[in-house]
Amino acid sequence: MAREFRVLSKLHTAYPLAPRALLYCDDLSILNAPFYLMEPIRGMIIRRDPPANVSLSPETARRLSEAFVDNLARLHQLDYAALGLGDLGKPLGYLERQVKGWIERYHNSKTHDLPEVDRISPWLSERMPVSHETALIHNDYKYDNVVLDPEDLTKIVGVLDWEMCTLGDPLTDLGTALAYWTDPNDPDEFQEIRSAPTTLPGTLTRRQLIERYSVAIGRDPRDMVFYLAFARFKVAVIIQQIYYRYVQGLTQDERFRTLPERIHALLCASWYCAESGTI
Repeated sequence: MAREFRVLSKLHTAYPLAPRALLYCDDLSILNAPFYLMEPIRGMIIRRDPPANVSLSPETARRLSEAFVDNLARLHQLDYAALGLGDLGKPLGYLERQVKGWIERYHNSKTHDLPEVDRISPWLSERMPVSHETALIHNDYKYDNVVLDPEDLTKIVGVLDWEMCTLGDPLTDLGTALAYWTDPNDPDEFQEIRSAPTTLPGTLTRRQLIERYSVAIGRDPRDMVFYLAFARFKVAVIIQQIYYRYVQGLTQDERFRTLPERIHALLCASWYCAESGTI
């Protein structure tokens, strides 16, 4: 809580889509846990599908997806040192630590024997590119973490969930956004795990998102096959950790019972990306 409050307190001035943090409190007598208060951000959050009373025309869907990737590029171009966030993370060796760490997290929460893990893990370790860029990264940038203006769904008015924000390779951030992005021509098993309305007519494809991001930052993102494969693997491990807690009886939410299907689909998508070289 203290870390996130510090990030938001410094970030909001240069990036007003981050919530304005108002107060941090570590007095355990109040809520039995540290907490912070922030200003509310009023708007709409879109998840797997738009609300029944909301229609996204091809033009609106296109402009929304453009705003989505432009906003990520804007974040990555912030001068984090000037904001006082130069000590937020350890950029040196970031990608190597991430790959090694997420592979370890999978094995620490393993519940099934999934052959895709034995394929993708060495591929990620062996194909890891040299990371040359450092940026302030969100680490979970996706449609349901952005707040939209109800009067203009192409306008982003807020970005939520900054607890994993750090300094690192910005292409891991772009990869994460792509991992949550389903294209209309993706296989049926990938369509089943779609988490946002990214298949609507007019919406940019993953390839088009990369191209627009490239224009916005003024350079060509390389090795995006690696970053997408890694991001899909990472999301699969996050879900695997949730399922592990369910199997251990640490959470009782019955919705988690079907998570293995989603985990397997993401691992298959990760390996497909690696093996085929397809974005």
